[in-house]
Amino acid sequence: MQHAASAITAPDTDQLPVYWQFHEAVTRAQLTEWLPSGRHLLVDVSGPRAPGAELAAKAGHTVIRVIEASGTGSAAPEAPSGSGSPRRGAEGVLGGKVSPQDRGVPGGRPPGPAQHPRIVPVIADSSRLTFLADGCADGVIADDRALSVHLAAEAMIAEIARVLRPGGRMLACVDSLVLGMAVLADQHHWAHLVDLPHAEVVLVPWPDGTITRCFGPDQARELFTGAGLRVNWIRSRTVFSESVVTHWLRRDPGGLPKLVRAELAARSDESLGAQLVISASKPRAPRGSGGAGSPPRSGGVLGGRPPG
Repeated sequence: MQHAASAITAPDTDQLPVYWQFHEAVTRAQLTEWLPSGRHLLVDVSGPRAPGAELAAKAGHTVIRVIEASGTGSAAPEAPSGSGSPRRGAEGVLGGKVSPQDRGVPGGRPPGPAQHPRIVPVIADSSRLTFLADGCADGVIADDRALSVHLAAEAMIAEIARVLRPGGRMLACVDSLVLGMAVLADQHHWAHLVDLPHAEVVLVPWPDGTITRCFGPDQARELFTGAGLRVNWIRSRTVFSESVVTHWLRRDPGGLPKLVRAELAARSDESLGAQLVISASKPRAPRGSGGAGSPPRSGGVLGGRPPG
């Protein structure tokens, strides 16, 4: 875990170290494996470096990509001029509604120069998805530590659960309790380590001065089930250690694809690893209860294909 916090928060060079090339490849492979078949409406509330929106759009899905405005989390990237620019969350999307044009149907606006036509960027607070209707999304991606960066993760997961349709799925990645303990030990906060595994909420200062919320498997389950979601599985983002990956790729520089396949097939101990990946779903409402068939509230996603 040495220097893991610094590496996770800011691997901002074009040439990533060998282990972080592996980490990025595993992230992309896990996201690709999780994506549903067919074409669906997905909401991406991930951190700025997550590849989920790009991968989902290339697979044929329409993605509402929520980009944090300055002051609400990660700074929003500078938008390209002209059509395809991110829309401000204060006005919602097209005045508070996501139109059929924005869901990728014919007649929509052309994308900006660097924007995939199936990605609809929206500048908003990703923990307050008020511009989206209840049950409008087939899936939600909350990768790149999204629930750890937003310290009030309960509010964010409640919003995610609200916009998911019954039967919809989500994928999230959080910083683990193991990583938090390693960071505190590296900072010589020994007294805090004794009760840390039993704490209800674990907030850890990072080397860059920010705060992250760390989760053990039990805490992650409690967070998701408290929002009415069913946890399908929890696994560490990577099982193989940095030393194993470095040794393997030094012996076989072209062996990254094989190593990623081995990682995906490895049996994961959900209590280990610097990050935890969680797959969850929203239970379907019993027949006749009116839950699954209830229409979205006005002011959200209207037009286009109904969830199904």
